[in-house]
Amino acid sequence: MKTCLIVDDSRVVRKVAARIIKDMRFEVTEAGNGSEALDICRKQMPDAVLLDWNMPVMNGLDFLRALRREEGGKKPVVMFCSIENDAEHVGEALRSGADEFIMKPFDAEILESKFAEVGLI
Repeated sequence: MKTCLIVDDSRVVRKVAARIIKDMRFEVTEAGNGSEALDICRKQMPDAVLLDWNMPVMNGLDFLRALRREEGGKKPVVMFCSIENDAEHVGEALRSGADEFIMKPFDAEILESKFAEVGLI
């Protein structure tokens, strides 16, 4: 079974995303900030990461840059999921190693189509 790490400081967003992603037959792990997510990745690298931008402790962009430097850190498909959806933010996320960008709010149809686009399902 493929794995997905959901990284968002909102418990509600994590729970909604987890329900959708579990329905796509993924094993889901959750983290409330980038630092916690990096610790999880160091123990077991996921197949996919759904990543929020604005979080306390370590934001999504700093997490992504750190992840890509980790051993095996180029493997996960990283999808930024944020309200920060202007061209500058999207470009910075993609230049930093994100594979895809999803705007909040999202629904099951959007997540499924993005997961399909990047070859996860």
